[in-house]
Amino acid sequence: MPTVNVDKEILFKGLGRVFTMEEFEELCFDYGIELEEETSEREMAAKEVGAEKAKELSNRLIYRIDIPANRYDMLCAEGIIRALSVFLGKQAIPVYKCVSPPGGKHQKLVVKPETGAIRKFVVAAVLRNISFTQDNYNSFIDLQDKLHANICRRRTLVAIGTHDLDTIEGPFSYEALPPKDIKFIPLNQTQSMNGEELMNFYEGDRKLSKFLPIIRDAPRYPVIYDSKRRVLSLPPIINSDHSKIKLTTKNVFIECTGTDLTKAKVVLNTVVTMFSEYCKEKLTVEPVEVVQSDGKSVLYPDLSMRKFETDEKYINSLIGVSLPRDKMITLLGKMGVTASKGSASDKAISVQVPPTRSDILHPVDIMEDVAIAYGFNNITKTMPKASTAGAMFPINKLSDKVRRELALSGYTEVLPLILCSHDENFKFLKRVDDNTTAVKLSNPATIEYQVVRTSLLPGLMKTLYSNKKLPLPLKIFEVSDIVLKDDSVERRARNVRHMAIVYANMKNSGFELIHGMLDRIMLMLNVPMYNGSNDGYYIQESDNETFFPGRRADVYCYGQKIGHMGIVHPEVCQNFEVPFATSALEITIEPFV
Repeated sequence: MPTVNVDKEILFKGLGRVFTMEEFEELCFDYGIELEEETSEREMAAKEVGAEKAKELSNRLIYRIDIPANRYDMLCAEGIIRALSVFLGKQAIPVYKCVSPPGGKHQKLVVKPETGAIRKFVVAAVLRNISFTQDNYNSFIDLQDKLHANICRRRTLVAIGTHDLDTIEGPFSYEALPPKDIKFIPLNQTQSMNGEELMNFYEGDRKLSKFLPIIRDAPRYPVIYDSKRRVLSLPPIINSDHSKIKLTTKNVFIECTGTDLTKAKVVLNTVVTMFSEYCKEKLTVEPVEVVQSDGKSVLYPDLSMRKFETDEKYINSLIGVSLPRDKMITLLGKMGVTASKGSASDKAISVQVPPTRSDILHPVDIMEDVAIAYGFNNITKTMPKASTAGAMFPINKLSDKVRRELALSGYTEVLPLILCSHDENFKFLKRVDDNTTAVKLSNPATIEYQVVRTSLLPGLMKTLYSNKKLPLPLKIFEVSDIVLKDDSVERRARNVRHMAIVYANMKNSGFELIHGMLDRIMLMLNVPMYNGSNDGYYIQESDNETFFPGRRADVYCYGQKIGHMGIVHPEVCQNFEVPFATSALEITIEPFV
């Protein structure tokens, strides 16, 4: 859980009353957060650098508050004060809105196509006529650090840049250039550097050195320029000294670059909603027009409400209470969520989620807010209506029996990763991607983790390659899940339990051994051979390109196809760099549960 340091005096002033430590601890518990300790800057620093070096720091009391990791809106004092004020009924639910800029012309940020190879996305906004004090300025910087460490995943997914709009001039451009072509004075420095020099300069920096590997080896670095070719920032490393934010700054230009557009929008919304209260026109944000690389223009931020529908019965059943709908609507209001009676039925609840609550993704999150506002200690303890004993899932119990049988037959179990590359899952197996089968990662960490496997065979073939120096024959198996797309279920994908075995040898393929293992497994499962009814299993000639023609078959059981077997095609072996004749069998075992 992230820990936020809040000045005690500022906190109580914002909440409109003074709490004892016990009272504030109880308030935190009621809201679902936790007061960790009361301390001061001097005490915290003394633990790290010693009392002598820390004596110059402030001795003002600070509350260290633990915040749930998904509550990005509470990673600063402003968010905590606002949430608790609404919870206590001292403040109405804030309403954020986008306003037109002076003169009616939006600032523009143009994205160049070459950024797609390094950090594809950028969103931006302007806070106009903001008033900084030392306290809220420090909070503004601290929120960015907290977001970078949390949702931004140490700037790998999103990086925030804030700039004094009065020192720069739009339209702005987001580009990707060779390191030597980028030259500017970094934040709080006096000497101009190009991209390569900047990387070398910050190698020993305690804070920034850990971010350098994100782009250091890339042929081009992302960079944001204004209309006069003055650098604003080199994301995700550092901003330019020219546009740095000061206490006297009145207009703030905020840009968030990243590899994940959804998270970039969440981060931008969090920053602007938290600090728009210091604008002359409170809770207002000026949108920025982002012209994407395909020429499409989009205005950011999107501060519209997200709508959810749920009902009284669903919430009560999960919490274990009997609250009326009107009470639930009131409780949701305490959590900063606008709710009203739905029109679908007399139990329906319509919920409008503000842009600050990106953690609400499903009606179950709405239920959680109702439970928090109602009070966990107010939920009556009840005995379960039924007494049950724990037991293994039938599919897991069956899997263990299959594993035991295969192991007793001389095969070694392996556990490859469930993620693989797109080529390994399709091209290497001589299969065509129909775009309806495999679940693909939108932002894979490496080329090796692009899709969730739809077959166990790629992992087994990679295992053969990694162990090809071992004595032959190699006999391995895996009993595990594959994942298939399925739009009929809520998560739009489903797991299917498969069993696969591979036999590899230099002198023979072992096809007859693979066939024999199929018969042995079916005998163990009490499945007879096909005798004219739908009760047994049989094999039928296949056209599966993964296997060698004339030495391949599909396996059928209970009237449905459950898998395939055969001698692995030489091209498939070559793709996986397996130098042996190889046979494989893969079936689903779910019909036997």
